[in-house]
Amino acid sequence: MKSKKISLKDAISIGIGGMVGGGIFAVLGLAVSLAKGGTPLAFLFAGILALITSYSYINLSKKFPDRGGTVKFINQGFGKTIFSGAINNLLWVSYIVMLSLYASAFGSYAPNLWEITHDKTIDFHIYASAIILLATAINYYSISVVGKIEAYAVLIKLIILIGFIGIGAYGLIGNPNVGQLAISNWESPLKLFAGGMVIFVAYEGFELIANAAPDIDNPEENIPKAYYYSVIFVILLYIIIALVTVGSLPFEQIAKAKDYVLAEAAKPMLGQIGFTIITLAALISTFSAINASLYGGSKVNFEIAEDDELPHHFVAKLWNQPIGLMITAVATLILVNLLNLESISTAGSIGFIIIFGIVNYVGYKLAAKMQTKKIIPLFGVLLCSLALITLVKQQVSDNLTGILVSMGIILLCFIIEWVYKKVEKKTS
Repeated sequence: MKSKKISLKDAISIGIGGMVGGGIFAVLGLAVSLAKGGTPLAFLFAGILALITSYSYINLSKKFPDRGGTVKFINQGFGKTIFSGAINNLLWVSYIVMLSLYASAFGSYAPNLWEITHDKTIDFHIYASAIILLATAINYYSISVVGKIEAYAVLIKLIILIGFIGIGAYGLIGNPNVGQLAISNWESPLKLFAGGMVIFVAYEGFELIANAAPDIDNPEENIPKAYYYSVIFVILLYIIIALVTVGSLPFEQIAKAKDYVLAEAAKPMLGQIGFTIITLAALISTFSAINASLYGGSKVNFEIAEDDELPHHFVAKLWNQPIGLMITAVATLILVNLLNLESISTAGSIGFIIIFGIVNYVGYKLAAKMQTKKIIPLFGVLLCSLALITLVKQQVSDNLTGILVSMGIILLCFIIEWVYKKVEKKTS
């Protein structure tokens, strides 16, 4: 059976849908708390890193189109070694961290619509856990339902976000808070860059285009367009949302509503109705992101096991789906109920900055084979390294938990891979 070709429009929507998931709803308040009036610039810094990395992704997707996406690119660059296995495991765990971030955003927004216990913390845990369970059930029920939900959700959230921008921009006229965007209210350049890196998770979703690469119509022309158009569109979207939010609400109010700040920012223009509409958009977005990422995470896990970088038990099926789906869901439940938003965001950003740095290195290493420029991926490697150092340095003092969780995750990925390879060697 020949698989259906993916048009340029669909490929772009995979990229946009992957990025504008729960990310912006989850990390906008966090971004403002770190970068203050310079928040739009923090989003720009993170976006530039995504844009430079997409150059490596484009060339690797064209040369080695594979549904394994990032997993296959890393294996192309390093062979099937302990190192590539550990990094691929890190990709899978980073998916779990992203899922926790989305579930955390869902849990923060939902109680504003309907309180269950009149205790926001308890409500948060109930909602965050329930949405993971529901998405897991849908993934087990039917993958085509996941695709349908994602297609409608991308459209709904974009209409609502663009509406928010339009009305919000109009609402900035004469708003006294516009002064907060002045350079005097920006954090130091280093803090702005660090702020951009903490929220880098809001951009990671463009890498999902790589998994669709073998099915993209007219790949030579459409693969580059799909990456560039989706990343540039999302950079502009995030910058304008940041401008509207910082210009609409005083910093104290943003800090107070940090976990659901986008809904709060709709209040000055549209009152309670605006708040409710954005809250609904956040719930739809985060739900669709959880749905798609659960599917993506279980596929990554399956690909790694298929490439012999995890035990073959992971290729087994449970209720007609890879067993990785259940493990991904359970791990997400544990994370979201243990860590706070900033720690989750930091761990996710560190994971993806390392993975993107390594993909850039593969792009650099295989440049001659792909007949592409070496300088852009090399710049990507340097920028990812700088981003990682800045992020760790800034978060060590502000959020040690996030750093320790990240280091623990990375170490665990290497230990698991090392032990697995040792055991495999013995048994074979």
